[in-house]
Amino acid sequence: MKKIGFLSFGHLHPRSLTRTGAEALRQSVELAVAAEEVGIDGAYFRVHHFARQLASPFPLLTAIGARTSRIEIGTGVIDMRYENPLYMAETAAAADLLSGERLQLGISRGSPETVVDGYRVFGNVPPAGTTDEDMAMRHTDAFLAAISGAKLAQSDPARTGVTGAVAIEPRSQTLRDRIWWGSGSRGSAIRTAELGMNLMSSTLLTEDTGVPFDELQAEQIHMYREAFAAADWGRTPRVSVSRSIIPLVSDVDRHYFGRRSEQDSEQVGYIDVGQIARFGKSYIGEPDVIAEELARDAAVQEADTVLVTVPNQLGVDYNAALLENIVKHVAPAAGWR
Repeated sequence: MKKIGFLSFGHLHPRSLTRTGAEALRQSVELAVAAEEVGIDGAYFRVHHFARQLASPFPLLTAIGARTSRIEIGTGVIDMRYENPLYMAETAAAADLLSGERLQLGISRGSPETVVDGYRVFGNVPPAGTTDEDMAMRHTDAFLAAISGAKLAQSDPARTGVTGAVAIEPRSQTLRDRIWWGSGSRGSAIRTAELGMNLMSSTLLTEDTGVPFDELQAEQIHMYREAFAAADWGRTPRVSVSRSIIPLVSDVDRHYFGRRSEQDSEQVGYIDVGQIARFGKSYIGEPDVIAEELARDAAVQEADTVLVTVPNQLGVDYNAALLENIVKHVAPAAGWR
């Protein structure tokens, strides 16, 4: 069994079909509704700050929850350097409860940005002698504790008649098991397992050992599952991988992506100063051809969830048709059930 979700970066551009922030938000809700109708299992959204993309996720996730009934609703990923972890715990719980406990929240330590140290502008400054990554992990620890019911503040008995510590409210009892960590390396995958989070791995890995991308990612997944079992969390974790999948079914598909089908391949490069990365290929072509390629993708075979990155600038109708073609033509041919 394999769940199929879509991952939208929420780009907006004056010359695209997603021109404004308002359109990006409304179209995201409409695409989630359409995706549920064609049988897609999850609607996930990238979170970026100071960019012409989607930012604060919880109003969007709540709106999608109100318009849908089945589809999982998630992020891929929230940059924890920016977050107030306790307020995030409150808003996440509220969105989860309103959606009928369908949230699947991907979080991470963040990625290179379009601004310099934007998290500082949000009031989050790493203490002396620590890094922004250290701060992201502290925020993560506090968030996980809060949604797990940790009693964090002392009640005022003069006002409440109650003594002792209290937890944040509201609280979703099951949300802790639906937190994912966006991992880019084998080492961070092991840390993810030790913290009891699900694993979210994208089309980019922040290491390169010379082996093909899918094999390196499959190794990351194996190491994660071994570490999760050793930690004895008492449940089976979930693992997702992201892929760009564009079946060429219509003339419109071929117009936009036909040339790319002959050009896409894995790449090795740098995403930050001194940080090497391996980038996975895109799967673009006739449905039966890319289905065969996906069936040979070692990491796709290992994962229980595949997130399909969508070109959201092309609008709701195009992306709904793209997702329907994947469900009808690619998934069955790739052996996914």
